[in-house]
Amino acid sequence: MTPERRDASVPVPPTATYRLQLQPEFPFEAAAAAVPYLASLGVSHLHLSPVLEAVPGSPHGYDVVDPTRVRAELGGEEGLRALAGTAREHGLGLVVDIVPNHMAMAPRHNHALWEVLREGPKSAYARWFDIDWEAQGGQVLVPVLGGPVGTELAHLRVDGDVLRYHDHVLPLREGTEGLPLPRLLDAQWYRPVWWRLARTELNYRRFFSISELIGVRVEDPEVFEATHGTILRLLHEGVVDGLRVDHPDGLADPDAYLERLHTASGGRWTVVEKILADGERLPRSWPVAGTTGYDALRHVDGLFTDPRGAGELLDRYRRFAAPQTDRGGDWAATVRRAAYKVLTHELAAETERLTRAASRVCAVSDDPALRDRAPWALRTALEELLVRLEVYRPYTSGDPAAVVTEEAAAEARQAFVVPEEAGAVDVVRKLVLGGEGPAGADFRARFAQTASALRAKSVEDTAFYRYVPLSAANEVGGDPGSPGVSPAGFHAYCARVQRDWPATGTVVSTHDTKRSADVRAALAVLTECPARWADVLEEVTRAVEGVPDRQLAWAAWQTVFGLGPAAPERVQEALLKHAREAGLYTSWTEQEPAYEEAVAAFVAAGPCGAPGERVAALRGALEPYIRANVLGTALVHLTMPGVPDVYQGTESEYRALVDPDNRRPVRFPPEDPGAKDTVTAAALRLRRRRPEVFGDAAGYEPLPAEGAAAAHCLAFARSGRVVTAVTRLSLRLAEAGGWRETRLALPPGTWVDVLAPEREFTGHARVAELFERLPVALLERAR
Repeated sequence: MTPERRDASVPVPPTATYRLQLQPEFPFEAAAAAVPYLASLGVSHLHLSPVLEAVPGSPHGYDVVDPTRVRAELGGEEGLRALAGTAREHGLGLVVDIVPNHMAMAPRHNHALWEVLREGPKSAYARWFDIDWEAQGGQVLVPVLGGPVGTELAHLRVDGDVLRYHDHVLPLREGTEGLPLPRLLDAQWYRPVWWRLARTELNYRRFFSISELIGVRVEDPEVFEATHGTILRLLHEGVVDGLRVDHPDGLADPDAYLERLHTASGGRWTVVEKILADGERLPRSWPVAGTTGYDALRHVDGLFTDPRGAGELLDRYRRFAAPQTDRGGDWAATVRRAAYKVLTHELAAETERLTRAASRVCAVSDDPALRDRAPWALRTALEELLVRLEVYRPYTSGDPAAVVTEEAAAEARQAFVVPEEAGAVDVVRKLVLGGEGPAGADFRARFAQTASALRAKSVEDTAFYRYVPLSAANEVGGDPGSPGVSPAGFHAYCARVQRDWPATGTVVSTHDTKRSADVRAALAVLTECPARWADVLEEVTRAVEGVPDRQLAWAAWQTVFGLGPAAPERVQEALLKHAREAGLYTSWTEQEPAYEEAVAAFVAAGPCGAPGERVAALRGALEPYIRANVLGTALVHLTMPGVPDVYQGTESEYRALVDPDNRRPVRFPPEDPGAKDTVTAAALRLRRRRPEVFGDAAGYEPLPAEGAAAAHCLAFARSGRVVTAVTRLSLRLAEAGGWRETRLALPPGTWVDVLAPEREFTGHARVAELFERLPVALLERAR
């Protein structure tokens, strides 16, 4: 069927999207070949990873080098247009991931950056990049050398009008080609330095602590136009229909950026990768459809987690691993310690720049209360306030006093011995709350950007790898300290989403999740049998010698339990990354070969060796309960309020670990479809066929079950036309005697099982009959 081409001027929200990870091995042409299958699955839009020109060979596309061109390795703009045409022929649109916050720090590929390094602050492109020209003598630090410059001079050579260092190529300032090398280096607008200096000396804003990505100043209208022109043109020409905005928290002013993007795009469906902390709300003033959906992930996962069992699992973990309180024993303490380390280590350069910004404001302020503040005191005050933030950052549209609270300030003052010096905390908080003209506004932007980088690095990239009683809870947007969500809490969340953000994105697996939804679904079963898990761990631990540390061992055994049968190298790679991210005994920048070798030997002999078969046997025994979680997670995700995004391959059972494992190629269509494929396709096709049941004006009504096992049935109706019912905590259910006479009161009418149309239900349906075939049910009202 070839539907009529939609009017590109009318924004049409998707009914469901399907995320494709584009890369040179999977370009636009390969995506187009998958379109017939994906259309038959029931989605309305393809969701593409970044499509603009990136570093050659990039497997993800987030390292953009030219925002004005579609990536040649993927097929260029011609290939993108061909993909869009094929998609249209099958009734599909395109949503594209965009990266406004940063570009690749790769001068030989990034023309704009090349010109800045060649011409300095007077370059027409200088306003593009967030560079502090007042620091480092006005030279941009380029941290590419393998050692101090004095030890690397022999590898630096002039070649015409460029400077070469191994694979790196840098431009030379005009007229400096003939200078002796030391003088030539001093004469440039940049300074190649030892890569280790980036941590403390860097003078450009990075993406988190990744020096290979340089911040872009999209708050400048000219920079916005230059970097968004191609994507906006593709939107207005009908090639692209909607946008996913990567990492808005890195921007100087997300509020203003999103308003500008909304106006420029004509109000197209746009979701933002905003990570909401527990209890945090998306700013109502943002002109977007909602988030990319990590808040939904936390609520769906929580449904299948037993809070009581999670608490017992924590006790068992503490007895097994004996972690220090702030190094993995207590969640809040672990986050706080990680935050201190990140601020003084990975983000030391950002902390220093923020301190300079605060010092400048205080030095020129008309307010005497801000004067006479030593930089060390301001730095201490900044650190003590930043580590106490419980959300990613404040926004201009919100109340900064609710983010940087007086309670946090009171705690921060205790870091000072001299009470008068503790006044620096009040000075910093006053600057965060407002005032002091353009210099104050610059400080607040830097404070917010540093706060978001700190939260991501200390929580997602450090504490998640240290505090591991239930690794399934250690997910983007998650709260490992409180992993369970009650049915009432889930229903309240869904009602709020339907009321406030009905077209928001929802996800359960992405290219950034630490573990895919099906791995987490298996791990959640452990909260229903914590003693059984602990007994198995003691058994396998006795069978393995040379355990490097018991925290990592606990995480390793959970990894193989969640993943199931897999190639050993996948487990090895994930556990090495785990150890380095945790930073307890090795790290990415201070690697300890002896420890890493011990980790590899332990993983090979234990989780991937003969003792691992005992864990596999436990998984096999728990398979029916894992299956209930897998199918329940999928169906709830696909029918709850919001627009579900299906990550590539996850329509089937999909077990993946942290990247790059979760970015492996997938087959279209899948080789061996099973029950999850059936459930996924049925839900997606129903959404496409009945969009009004799930859309902006749809309804959401909780359906409580009645009877002894009522707590194990989670059900809801959509617009009085569709009912979702799933089994939760199925192992506990089985141990308690099953469903017995538990019933579910259906809304009036006759209800047909979408997965088995010969089955009909009315009135008070027996839950045992409802779940006779599968542990989930999708019903549609027939009359």
